[in-house]
Amino acid sequence: MNREIYQEPLVSRYTSIEMQQLFSEQTKFTTWRKCWVALAEAQYELGLTELVSAEMIAEMKANVDNIDYDMAAAKEKEIRHDVMAHVFEFGTKCPKAAGIIHLGATSQFVVCNTDLLVQKKAFELIRSALLQVIKNLGEFCNEHKSLPTLGYTHYQPAQPTTVGKRNTLYLQDLLSDLDYVDFFLSRIQARGAKGTVGTQATFLELFKGDHKKVRELDELVAKKLGFAGTIPVTGQTYSRKLDMKLAETLSGIGATAHKFAVDLRLLSNLKTQEEPFAKQQTGSSAMAYKRNPMRSERMTGLARKLMGLPQNFAGTYANQWFERTLDDSAIRRMDIPQAFLLTDAILKLFINITSDMVVYPKQTEKHLKSELPFMSTEVILMEAVERGESRQEMHEVIKEHSVAAGKVVKEEGGDNDLLSRLAADDRVPFSMAELNELIGDYQKFTGRAAEQTEEFLKEIVSPVLEDNKEFIGEYDASLSV
Repeated sequence: MNREIYQEPLVSRYTSIEMQQLFSEQTKFTTWRKCWVALAEAQYELGLTELVSAEMIAEMKANVDNIDYDMAAAKEKEIRHDVMAHVFEFGTKCPKAAGIIHLGATSQFVVCNTDLLVQKKAFELIRSALLQVIKNLGEFCNEHKSLPTLGYTHYQPAQPTTVGKRNTLYLQDLLSDLDYVDFFLSRIQARGAKGTVGTQATFLELFKGDHKKVRELDELVAKKLGFAGTIPVTGQTYSRKLDMKLAETLSGIGATAHKFAVDLRLLSNLKTQEEPFAKQQTGSSAMAYKRNPMRSERMTGLARKLMGLPQNFAGTYANQWFERTLDDSAIRRMDIPQAFLLTDAILKLFINITSDMVVYPKQTEKHLKSELPFMSTEVILMEAVERGESRQEMHEVIKEHSVAAGKVVKEEGGDNDLLSRLAADDRVPFSMAELNELIGDYQKFTGRAAEQTEEFLKEIVSPVLEDNKEFIGEYDASLSV
């Protein structure tokens, strides 16, 4: 690392080497050359043998990875055109083929097709990581499907749920993200060989007005590059609407991660659930006892950045005048790699956290006990009616004591003594032991939370994981810092 100039933290601190390599200069420029090879091969196979020879193609193939970056950079500085600089440099390595490299193509032939190829591979990495998070979180939900915990609405204690059920909410959103990734992957096609403004005019000239051959060229180039088909119509570039949808898909993953991370930070404050804490990790420079949720905080910050990117893509798409303007170039060089690198960094954290989350059942029970008397009043009320008491009268009695107990908790900092107050009131037909028995089984306050979790995992999550088991690898979720 050169410590004398700015370094991109996404690369130096947060992301996987696989994602970094996908957006490297090496990948970009070797893929440009593969596009030129595919074009030459297709032209040769479709009959342009008087221009393109097998010998030329063999020469090009042999030099795909043989790039003189200094020569290309010097040429680009001279002519102010990156694609033509690399056409020139490639020609120096392939003297026999120099005259037919980029034949009939516009710069966006290599730029757009390469972008789409890289995006396809990047989404496949993202998909694999998403599946790993889903697997981890599914296992966590199953393990804690029956563990009662307070629910929260408005971040105020509400009806109990279970730890497993709560985490199915994130799991469901992750499955939705997976669906959108799959949809986007299904929409990625090659730009193909469309010519300068998308009309294929130059290729039509090369093939002497043979429209069928030009269509076949478009399809054959796409096939050689690994695509199932081509985008039907383009301007000079493929529509930047696709980039806009790319950003929306990735930012959706960021939003799911953000919600999960913020919730975990809140649970960490309650000391009921935490992210993994390394043996030698320092929580605070001043307060040695602290266990700061730094991974969740980092994930929140990265997700915030990712969620802010779609407006850039929308602006770029909306400002593409007619067949194309160049104001898309500089911003796409930054925003497309950043969108994928941010998502990669977020998913590394997501995998890392969900692989070893910690739950504290006793602390969870403590919070539950402190609030459950208030939430059990309906159960007490109904049981009192069963014993012949008036519902209206019992409601007033319970309300009276609930308000008083709430005042003790909020204004005096005391414990919730609602049950003691009810047991001491002769109007209430229950002893303390009976009241404790009424609310002692936490499970009856969680409704179908455990069953819902079990059904969701069995009916929805497990089939997805089974169908995708070959794509779930040991994704490197180790953190550099």
